[in-house]
Amino acid sequence: MQEKSYTYILFNKPHGTLYTGVTSNLIKRMQEHKSLTSGFTAKYNVTQLGYFEEHTSVVDAIEREKKIKGGSRKKKIALIESMNPQWKDLFSELGV
Repeated sequence: MQEKSYTYILFNKPHGTLYTGVTSNLIKRMQEHKSLTSGFTAKYNVTQLGYFEEHTSVVDAIEREKKIKGGSRKKKIALIESMNPQWKDLFSELGV
């Protein structure tokens, strides 16, 4: 049985710094980002979940992450606004 995986985009403020990632546990990964322990997300306070996609395999999620990262900033913003036009932190909608 394949485990669900996720591709996601974080932001620090609307139209601000963006971070694209992949994980098999979106809730746990978001909690790690929000703890601001180290790394890019801590340095730039990129902790708000703006966009995410669910995938049926980690391979698919990684491929999608690569595609998103290879795209323009404009395309990343368009993805966020397609799911989240108000630029809300979607973490609260994950049922935590």
